[in-house]
Amino acid sequence: MAEVDSPPGLREVQLAIRGMTCAACAARVQRKLGEIPDVLASVNLATEKATVSVPPSVSVDLLVATVERAGYGAELARSAVTADFAESGASPEADVVARLRRRLIVALVFFVPLSDLSVQLSLFPAFRFSGWQWVLLALAVPVAGWAAWPFHVAAVRAARHGTTSMDTLVSLGILAACGWSVWAMFALDNRQSRTSALHLLIHASGGGIYLEVAASVTTFLLAGDAMRQLAAAAARDACRLDPDGTERRVPVTRLRSGDRFVTRPGEAIAADGVVEFGESAVDTSMMTGESVPAEAAEGIAVSAGTIVVSGRLVIRATRTGNDTQLAHLIALVERAQADKSAVQRLADRICGVFVPAVLAAAALTAAGWLLAGAPAERAVSAALAVLIIACPCALGLATPAALVVACGRGAQLGIFIKGYAALEASRSVDTVLLDKTGTVTTGVLAVTGVQLAPETSRKEMLSRLAAVEAASGHPVAVAVTAYARAEFGIPQVAGFEALHGLGARGTVAGVEVLAGRQQLLADQGVSITPALAAQCGEWELAGRTAILVAWDGQARGAVALADTIKPSAAAAVAELRRLGLRTVLLTGDGEVVGRAIGAQAGVDAV
Repeated sequence: MAEVDSPPGLREVQLAIRGMTCAACAARVQRKLGEIPDVLASVNLATEKATVSVPPSVSVDLLVATVERAGYGAELARSAVTADFAESGASPEADVVARLRRRLIVALVFFVPLSDLSVQLSLFPAFRFSGWQWVLLALAVPVAGWAAWPFHVAAVRAARHGTTSMDTLVSLGILAACGWSVWAMFALDNRQSRTSALHLLIHASGGGIYLEVAASVTTFLLAGDAMRQLAAAAARDACRLDPDGTERRVPVTRLRSGDRFVTRPGEAIAADGVVEFGESAVDTSMMTGESVPAEAAEGIAVSAGTIVVSGRLVIRATRTGNDTQLAHLIALVERAQADKSAVQRLADRICGVFVPAVLAAAALTAAGWLLAGAPAERAVSAALAVLIIACPCALGLATPAALVVACGRGAQLGIFIKGYAALEASRSVDTVLLDKTGTVTTGVLAVTGVQLAPETSRKEMLSRLAAVEAASGHPVAVAVTAYARAEFGIPQVAGFEALHGLGARGTVAGVEVLAGRQQLLADQGVSITPALAAQCGEWELAGRTAILVAWDGQARGAVALADTIKPSAAAAVAELRRLGLRTVLLTGDGEVVGRAIGAQAGVDAV
């Protein structure tokens, strides 16, 4: 998303900010952008985005230049990357991941033996051998130097702009730990050789070796950065169909309007488009809330992000990248996440002065120990502890991380939190709106009723119906097949034919069997008994899907299918009501279905 709607007189621009590592960075970028006249900015560290409201007179180039003068990179943000890549599909994000991976591997290779050897030689001087100091240095320099180089560069860059960040603490902590360790190994008298290991453990003092601390900080921070960049660089791909019929996997960002692509069962549709070939059921619940998948066939429009359930579809793209319905939905989510809670704004204000405060605290710690008469090595050791412990900048990272995790966990459980302010305001909620599909209900169709015609056995009807449905991957067929298999097993079917939107037919044990909706049987001239027709009508009024089965020109039975309520739903609703909350069920299904589920769940309104 680059530019979106904003209040009259202002336009809203989203920038992707590169190089932020802590809340102090975000606070600095926000402060610099806010210094531009008539500009309002909100910078979110977790999403690495800046949402800026600007008057028409302020250009995007000015915003980007302002961020760059602050020591960071910036560009117009996009909800989906649409830049053209090289034919190989390589991307800048992939290069960053590769570089971080190399540094992380080097750090791990040297950190493990360094940590073990350093601790042993520090606690047990008797284990020291000739030249042990040089061995430790040989293991530490690749980690504290080359692997930690990005932190040192970022710290220098921040210093050149007259500011500090988490990288400043990381770099200073690593260099101070290494510098003091070198001094302890080569310059201080070797008191540890005359001290017992027990005494060292009880009276930890100067002369300690902190090389493993510098290496551990470097390794763990690199691991976190590598994981974050890998997640950001992970791109979906699509199976593009070339003019000569060749299928080729390409990043979804390389699809263009007019391209043809293939989507198979279980895959998400990569772009908005129109089906050119194939038939399938498509799970559209994420877009519409409908629990029953929609039918897709030639000429039917489909949306990006929906899931193909059965059958192979060839689709011609009509809207790709930021133009898709899904991208617009993502843009709304990103705008919601640009908001900050009150506690996060407080943490950001504190983090704006956090790093200088830590540096001052380390200096005061050293001075205090010296004034108290402690030896220099103990004073330096205490100051180092302040620097090392403060390196992760927990205050600045914990608040946005906790909010991101809370929102992410909510999304996994089917709860969308529209912005952090909404999460913080949830303590004053008096009404709970519940989505039906996947929240109150299972989101999966199941057989809820069976009706037989006179002189028809249950086993014969269900096994023949299941035999025909087993050849289809439609969710209705899956539910019927699972139900019949649990009771009888399923015979073989021959001559299967799918009848788009209505049902299917096939030959079972030499008998032609027809399965589908009432309209299909009526079109085929099949007679339906009044009792069977009445039962199907009752099911449909109750919001269920009715499937009939017929052979020899007569309907032999029917089954009802529905999205069933979760076993825990009624208890959860009852608990919400016990807390004094009003419960309302929201659904994209029809009114009959919604009210039926609402009655089972015990909600106050639908």
